[in-house]
Amino acid sequence: MNLGELSGVKRLGALVLMAVLGTGALYYTVFKSQRDQNAQAQIKLQAKLRENAELEAYRPKLADMERQLANLKQQMEIERRIVPDEKEVDDFMRLVSAEASKAGVWVRRYTSRPYVTKDFYTEVPFEVEFDGPYYSMLGFFDRLGKVERIVNVSNLLVASTSKPADAKAKHTYQYAPGESVVATCVTTTYFSHDLDPGAAAAKPATPGKK
Repeated sequence: MNLGELSGVKRLGALVLMAVLGTGALYYTVFKSQRDQNAQAQIKLQAKLRENAELEAYRPKLADMERQLANLKQQMEIERRIVPDEKEVDDFMRLVSAEASKAGVWVRRYTSRPYVTKDFYTEVPFEVEFDGPYYSMLGFFDRLGKVERIVNVSNLLVASTSKPADAKAKHTYQYAPGESVVATCVTTTYFSHDLDPGAAAAKPATPGKK
């Protein structure tokens, strides 16, 4: 159609119709697509605002939760020292020997006993033979009861230095004049159960008197 052949009114009408059709085409190809994208973005924005509002309710509790988490970590560290998660047998023997030395008794022998596996931990017992003054022996047990690590003492046998066999001592030593008792007992420590309970026990030690 040649617009030049149309009258003025018809020409204006044709131009208006073409403008309407162009606008409609532009709406469906550009504006509607942009509107749909904006609607989707608005939905996502509203969802994010709702999520932020829900999380905002926990903001006052965040500091308290962080304190609780720090306390839990501290408790876990303390529990690891009380019930270690590794079979630190050498460290345990050194601990017992150190407390014996501080109390004034002499450890003569460590003899490993079979490990006992429980549900959540493993018992690691050692028979210990030592001698010294009577009150030093009492001090030794008192010191073991105060160490950070759990140490249980059982099967205590005490005899005079003149009859060490009554305490099931394996050997007789040249005891110092101030020594009055010979004793044997079982000292037991504990380890986390996730360890291998079948690992070989430490070899018995027979430290000499200093």
